[in-house]
Amino acid sequence: MALWYQALLLLCCTLNLVESSAPPPVLQQQNIYSNSFHLTVTVRTAVQQLQKRYKEEQWWNKHFEDRNRQLKGLPLLSTDFHSWLNLTDWDRLHASFRDLRTYWSMLEGKRKQLEKEEKERLVGRMTHNTLPKRIGYIQLDLRDLMLHVSSQMSNISSSWRNSTSSSHVDPETNFSTEWDSRVEGYIILRDLDLYLTKLARNFLLLASKTH
Repeated sequence: MALWYQALLLLCCTLNLVESSAPPPVLQQQNIYSNSFHLTVTVRTAVQQLQKRYKEEQWWNKHFEDRNRQLKGLPLLSTDFHSWLNLTDWDRLHASFRDLRTYWSMLEGKRKQLEKEEKERLVGRMTHNTLPKRIGYIQLDLRDLMLHVSSQMSNISSSWRNSTSSSHVDPETNFSTEWDSRVEGYIILRDLDLYLTKLARNFLLLASKTH
């Protein structure tokens, strides 16, 4: 953890130096990664807010935590530091695009499930579940991030084609009870929160390499 923290500080310092000293073409490319970094931080804040709302509506307890349960199909969060550092820019961006697409699809499945449950449960009632709409907002944010990454990949390889419009991943779940279904949504948001921290580090590293 200390190694990651030191690397993050170093990347932030390098980013500030690049912003003040880089020539215009390089500065433009650096700003692209910097903008993606700031968007990622903004999206992560929105995910954290949604996670609290989700726990309040599902368990009436925003402090609910379960770090042990995992969900098949979600991107790996753990990364060997040296392997991460030595990735090519293309591999780093391609993995980021793939992972964002996976989270988008997992959220899509959960959003549709919540909408279906709401229709079945709230027939004739005046109350309304806001979670599906809020999840939809996060999906829009993830789509924006995917477009950012796709644009950056196009700058590296002209053969890259944006496939966000047709992306779909079928979630793999082993949960059968209502409780398990609720936990599933929590795990997706929990891991997405952590993943966006990893993605922000990627953009910081990419920005630091453009000087």
